[in-house]
Amino acid sequence: MAFSPEIELLARRAAAGEARALDALLAGIGPDVLRQCGRFLPCLQDAEEACQDALLQVTRNITRFEGRSKFSTWLHVIVANCARQTYRSLKRRAAERTDGELPMSLPDPRTTSVIAGSRLDLLDALERLDAHRPNLVSALILRDLCQLDYDEIASQLAMPVGTVKSQVHRARQHVRRSLDGA
Repeated sequence: MAFSPEIELLARRAAAGEARALDALLAGIGPDVLRQCGRFLPCLQDAEEACQDALLQVTRNITRFEGRSKFSTWLHVIVANCARQTYRSLKRRAAERTDGELPMSLPDPRTTSVIAGSRLDLLDALERLDAHRPNLVSALILRDLCQLDYDEIASQLAMPVGTVKSQVHRARQHVRRSLDGA
């Protein structure tokens, strides 16, 4: 998600407390947020749920946007976290279903689409990595899923570029091993 200078300006104005700027910002970023959530989650309904959560998080936390990095970089973190949280929630709900309930009406994406199954396998691998090495997940998501450059990631995570590169490398190794075992 690369935004126009107008969106970046709206974000700064919204962070300063301007309500109209926040409304315009949310309207301007909504389609891009949905598209980004769709990169994580294979079902449109799940991506829409994550999108709504992300826009709500932007609304609640816009005053925390300090402008140290671009708004788009800040937003990537929120979108990735909301998409991953939606996935965790969906997994938890599926595990909590009892045998007496009707099965889900949607087929398992792993059996219907190689791309959707690969996304779910990646999300599972990220969950396993997060359980063992949570500090590596953010750098990997920002680099490989959000496609940010190392300088932007370093700014967002407040760490040296060399550390970011090292974390991305180690995270890729863990995910690769996890996917090979899946």
